[in-house]
Amino acid sequence: MPDDNSEAKHVSNAKHNSESKRVSPLTMDSQQFREAGHQLIDQIAAFLDTLPHQRVTPAESPTVVRQALQADRPLSDRGQEPALLLNRAASLLFEHSLFNGHPRFWGYITSSAAPIGALGDLLAAAVNPNVGAWLLSPVASEIEAQTIRWIADLLHYPTDCGGIFVSGGNMANHVCFLAARQAKANWDLRTAGLNGVPLRLYCSKETHTWIQKSADLSGLGTDAIRWISTNDQLQMDATELREQIRRDLAAGERPFLVIGTAGSVSTGAIDPLPELAAICREFDLWFHVDGAYGALAALLPDAPSALSALKLADSIAVDPHKWLYAPLEAGCALVRNPDKLRDAFAYHPPYYHFGTEAINYFDLGPQNSRGFRALKVWLALQQAGREGYIQMLSDDISLAQTLFQLVKQHPALEALTHSLSITTFRYAPPGLTLRDERTQTYLNDLNRELLTRLQNSGEVYLSNAVINGKFALRVCIVNFRTTLADIQALLPLVTKMGHDLDTELRPQHLAP
Repeated sequence: MPDDNSEAKHVSNAKHNSESKRVSPLTMDSQQFREAGHQLIDQIAAFLDTLPHQRVTPAESPTVVRQALQADRPLSDRGQEPALLLNRAASLLFEHSLFNGHPRFWGYITSSAAPIGALGDLLAAAVNPNVGAWLLSPVASEIEAQTIRWIADLLHYPTDCGGIFVSGGNMANHVCFLAARQAKANWDLRTAGLNGVPLRLYCSKETHTWIQKSADLSGLGTDAIRWISTNDQLQMDATELREQIRRDLAAGERPFLVIGTAGSVSTGAIDPLPELAAICREFDLWFHVDGAYGALAALLPDAPSALSALKLADSIAVDPHKWLYAPLEAGCALVRNPDKLRDAFAYHPPYYHFGTEAINYFDLGPQNSRGFRALKVWLALQQAGREGYIQMLSDDISLAQTLFQLVKQHPALEALTHSLSITTFRYAPPGLTLRDERTQTYLNDLNRELLTRLQNSGEVYLSNAVINGKFALRVCIVNFRTTLADIQALLPLVTKMGHDLDTELRPQHLAP
């Protein structure tokens, strides 16, 4: 006879076996995963092979894209096969995207992304480490730390600096901004707040709009920004900077931060960083460099001399998803003294039990839960090596220089600026006399419409800058797929389209 507990044991074992066989709606067995993954990899490989022969953008309206997506379709009650979903997602993305990996994408400073970075993101997502605490991401945390040291070394910055990966340039600059604010406060700012202290910061009029966001979000307000004029090369006027600091000190205000730009968004201009560093030492101010785009040019043997002062900065923002060709998102904040990041961000509530021996990135930035952004950068740095990056950055700069020279030689084009890998110019019809403000207004309108038509053509993708009141076409090359043939194809397109547009618009705008 079975004992009295036998039935209970049987029920318990049955329950255990049932639970061990649980299948979630999101589960994919190894065979399903392989089949769906192989299919997707094949589609991506074919996409990359055909990318140079596709339109840069389909230039579709939001309505067309929403219709393709069936945006009004409700979520279904029943699930669908993963392979079918991935196939549809790939089709949507390949048919309805702007391709910043296209060899003729020269719009915003978004690079052509390295394929190894895409595979790195897949690997990172598969393991899914939370790179907020070392215990949750042991090797991922160490890979991030090593990648930060490698980036610092490329910039000739101290490799024992503090650093953290963030989403992009805005966040990298913001992290450094908050570190500077905390470091230069002589009161308990994190508890008491600004407490009415009139902190002031200084940057050129070419500084990226992240500075307004940081001044706003940090509680200083945008009136705290002192906008310093620029010279003919659109670099900060160091003399005016020193005079403005002195005026603010005399008025009882509290200067704390100077921001130099290493590669401005509009033209690639580099501020006089050595002079700014000296001024910061003179007045005991935090010296930050927004090098999101251009700081990485410091690794070149013929780097602009001003970049030698990067090693003097208290902090630097740099974007691997710009000139290290990483897929989005990948920004990096570097701070000379790692303790300054901890001072600005670290809190240790009782429910944390992560230890302090190893690096915990929640201490160094605003996020607690963090994805593994560093892996794709770590992989690409090793695939190309220092020499590979020197070659790619040099090629980008050389192509932009070649474009500038071609523009200068063309009778229907006006060359405006060249710095790093950015060239700006405009279409100026031959025979059009620049006689008055009315003509300049027409040229601005003409080039504004020309840019729109170039973008919508799908043949190339440029952006714009405004240079001393002139609306300019802007070519920014951070693209390892771009060739000389691509650059040479641009000017006939611009001049043909510009001529047709001028013929259409001039009678309406410059009628006698």
